[in-house]
Amino acid sequence: MTSAASRDRAKATLKRRIDQALGRDAADLVVRGGRVLNLATGALDLADVAICGDHIVGVGPGYRGRVEVDARNRVVVPGFIDTHVHVESTLVTPAEFDRLALTRGTTTAISDPHEICNVLGVPGLEFFLESSRHTAMDLRVQLSSCVPSTALETAGARLTADDLVAFRDHPSVIGLAEFMNVPGVLNLDDEVLDKLAAFDGAHIDGHSPLLSGRELDAYLACGIRNCHECTERAEALEKIGKGMQVLIRDGSVSKDVATLAPLLDWRNSPFFAFCTDDRNPLDIAEEGHMDHLIRAAIRAGAPVGAVYRAATWSAAQGFGLKDRGLVAPGRRADLVVLDDLETCAVATVIRDGRVVDEGIFDHAGMPAQVGFGSVKLPAVTSDIFRMPAVGPGAPVIGIRPGSLITDHLTLTLPYVQGERRADPSQDALKVAVLARHGSNRNVGRGFVKGFGFPAGAIASSVGHDSHNLCVVGACDADMAVAVNRLITLGGGFVVVRDGRVLAELALPVAGLMSDRDAAHVHDRLIELRHAARALGCRLAEPFLQLAFLPLPVIPHLKITDFGLVDVDHFKLLAA
Repeated sequence: MTSAASRDRAKATLKRRIDQALGRDAADLVVRGGRVLNLATGALDLADVAICGDHIVGVGPGYRGRVEVDARNRVVVPGFIDTHVHVESTLVTPAEFDRLALTRGTTTAISDPHEICNVLGVPGLEFFLESSRHTAMDLRVQLSSCVPSTALETAGARLTADDLVAFRDHPSVIGLAEFMNVPGVLNLDDEVLDKLAAFDGAHIDGHSPLLSGRELDAYLACGIRNCHECTERAEALEKIGKGMQVLIRDGSVSKDVATLAPLLDWRNSPFFAFCTDDRNPLDIAEEGHMDHLIRAAIRAGAPVGAVYRAATWSAAQGFGLKDRGLVAPGRRADLVVLDDLETCAVATVIRDGRVVDEGIFDHAGMPAQVGFGSVKLPAVTSDIFRMPAVGPGAPVIGIRPGSLITDHLTLTLPYVQGERRADPSQDALKVAVLARHGSNRNVGRGFVKGFGFPAGAIASSVGHDSHNLCVVGACDADMAVAVNRLITLGGGFVVVRDGRVLAELALPVAGLMSDRDAAHVHDRLIELRHAARALGCRLAEPFLQLAFLPLPVIPHLKITDFGLVDVDHFKLLAA
């Protein structure tokens, strides 16, 4: 029950809104003279937008404002909503992500901190929840449902249903984050069912690549509402036909907009939205954030109005955020002023009725960074990467550039004295995942095809979702140098050749994020990109492609610290 004092404050706010809407008082802020995209009709209406505090109070001609933004010859649209993002994958902390994304028009982001949760557990979740209170954008935090994501790897922590329920009523929380453990759902795993039951009737995000038919029906019957893992048109159509909202993704590795955006039209746009999932600051700087996805969808042939509706109103509706997503009276004043609608050229961003400039990013209350010293692994020698085997025939992970899906290949490899070796001539390199959380010293070993370099090694402490150390190389000695450098850095990315570190980026915050600003990360990523290309690597984003090799919930063949995982049958293979 509200107190009399709080009701009085609410009444005073309502009086101000009414007076400003009627034009009796000047509005706090007016966006003057622009064309407003009407997402109900698709029309572009010439109008002023009057704002009182953090809410829109009028859309029409002739408003006066204490502060005015000139929108003549421009278009006004609602703020963009990223419906699924792992902030950790931007390699910067929430404060830096705030600066990166809000200035590109992303006024709301719905994050799943399961990367840091898989390393730190509850302290990682608390770090994100506290950070969300101090960002200029509206950063929502879904409760990470799969920590660990499967039983086929070693994570740094475990979150039970009771752990998650304790945070269910936090003001930043919408619901349960992506439910990746599809086999656990279908096979009635008790811990999986416990989490689903704990959030029965609440919002639950999905993650169900290539799931179809009765298995999809069973998954949806648990109340799961969306999926960001659609990579094929038939898959997306089946899912929206069964009431699922498809979140069209364009990250730094998996790029699905070109394939899926042609499905989007004015009629079905409520069943679509957009997300970045995993997008690094180099791509944000060079291409954009949600503005990039909007441009790409329009380029792919989707109707302009339907694209903006999916990126704003449809996204808001899908996550129960009824106060935003339209340029309309009574809605939150999250707006983007565009120089051009089709190219989504952002001129000005308004968040909660404030023009976004450097002054809006007051992060003084941000919590202290966490997770330093999270790489708990002694130095290694090259012998750890030897591959004893019974013959030259080996299962090999096949990279699909620009996709999280990998192929399950079989290759004949050099076989010397009972040991399989890398064969750069057929682009078959060694890959290893080393447990780094201190609970064991597991090493999973295998081979991968697709990186394309004939010598050297690259290594990373970002390895979804348990984030053990991952290394790919043509040379065991270089692989050891790369891993040892990661241990010294406390996590990060490294490129090595002939025993020498060519480039590196330290990520000491849980082995996932930099403790420096986005500009520093951007510059180091440029150096890493050049160094990887100097090795001969053919992949556009080798470190992000590497980071998804240990993810045993994406078909078809992956590797964890337990070894090679046949994802289709959810079992370990002999290397």
